[in-house]
Amino acid sequence: MIQDPTQSTPYGTLPPASPMANRKPVSLPRLLEMRARGEKITMLTAYDATFAAVADAAGVECILIGDSLGMVCQGLPSTVGVSLETMRYHTESVARGIRRAQGTAWVIADLPFGTYQESKEQALRSAVVLSQAGAHMVKIEGGGWTAETVRFLVERGIPVCAHLGLTPQTVHALGGYRVQGKSDASADTLRRQAQELQDAGASMLVLEMVPHVLAASVTQSLPHCATIGIGAGKDTAGQVLVLHDMLGVNLGRMPKFVRNFMADGGSIRGAMEAYVAAVKNGSFPDNALHAW
Repeated sequence: MIQDPTQSTPYGTLPPASPMANRKPVSLPRLLEMRARGEKITMLTAYDATFAAVADAAGVECILIGDSLGMVCQGLPSTVGVSLETMRYHTESVARGIRRAQGTAWVIADLPFGTYQESKEQALRSAVVLSQAGAHMVKIEGGGWTAETVRFLVERGIPVCAHLGLTPQTVHALGGYRVQGKSDASADTLRRQAQELQDAGASMLVLEMVPHVLAASVTQSLPHCATIGIGAGKDTAGQVLVLHDMLGVNLGRMPKFVRNFMADGGSIRGAMEAYVAAVKNGSFPDNALHAW
């Protein structure tokens, strides 16, 4: 447990309190300004207080409490079994850790499977739970019908990050963890859905496992929405990785687009700083690994 942000942790040393206190909190307008001027946005998953605080101290702008915790923390075969209560618990833990370390990161939490599909009202109730737990924004998977849900939430003051491409909550319907948008028809559908989501008010959009050319095209077409890639090449507005993957700790097969930043980072804090630097300077990811 972090008692003082000037102390060392098993995962790396946090900076002194005064520099942390002088950092400005990451806000949605700031993220959209970064997108407009071409500065890459960095995002990592975190599921507990300490890792969230270290990621924030390493300069990661966005912390995502992903329902990927079902796989990396709970040992589930997919994200489908994650409950809203579990997401609430981990969101509270992350938010608490960032506050204790005088952090500044923008906190995003996944709405888990089954907590927003029934109705817009159900989505609002679920989003309120995570917002009250400390999330600044909620993330919703899928396109088409989700646009109206996004609009409903945004009109009620809840920022939304959308998610297209490979959507893990519907992995069974997609036939497994496969690249999306490879055909002309599926690429056109993804472009249309992305535009609909921006028009509905989504201010961020995760693009997962889509060809880098498609991801670049979608990014260029969405001036008011920050695209965040994972397995989608380097031409999105930012990048996200699952924390355990970028540290080289994985219960399954490591995706080919992931880089083990722990190998050169020397510590968890160092690995996170190396990730931030690589995203910012454009050396990660490599489009050659995203031609699909």
